[in-house]
Amino acid sequence: QVQLVESGGGLVQAGDSLRLSCAASGGTFSWYSMAWFRQAPGKEREFVAVCNWNGGRTNYADSVKGRFTISRDNAKKLVYLQMNSLKPEDTAVYYCAGKNFPDISAIDSVVPVKYEYWGQGTQVTVSS
Repeated sequence: QVQLVESGGGLVQAGDSLRLSCAASGGTFSWYSMAWFRQAPGKEREFVAVCNWNGGRTNYADSVKGRFTISRDNAKKLVYLQMNSLKPEDTAVYYCAGKNFPDISAIDSVVPVKYEYWGQGTQVTVSS
C-alpha cells in the first residue's frame, strides 16, 4: 500500500530555514498530486502547499507565500518543502499528503479529506 514518511523537522530560531522531505513508497508517485499541511496544537489542519504531478503547477497558503517552496523528484519519489524565514507561527506538525490524481484542482487542493494518503508528520518548532 501507499506509504508516506516525513523527515527534516526540528527546533530552529525565527528567521532560520528548514527543508522537509517526504518519501513515498508502494504507489505510482509520478501520478500523484502532492501537498503539505500543518497542524498546530488546538487548531485545525491547515493547507500549506501543493504541486501537481511534475511540480509544474504549485499553490501556497497566503501565510507562507514567498517563504516556502514545494518541489518534487519523481525519480526518487520524494517531495520537499523548503521553509525559509521561519516564524514562530509556523510551529506545527507538518504532514505530507498525496492524491491519486495527477493535477488536483485548486479548490480540492486545500481540503484535507480530498487526499487519500498521509504521513505521520514531522514536528517543526520555531522559537522567538
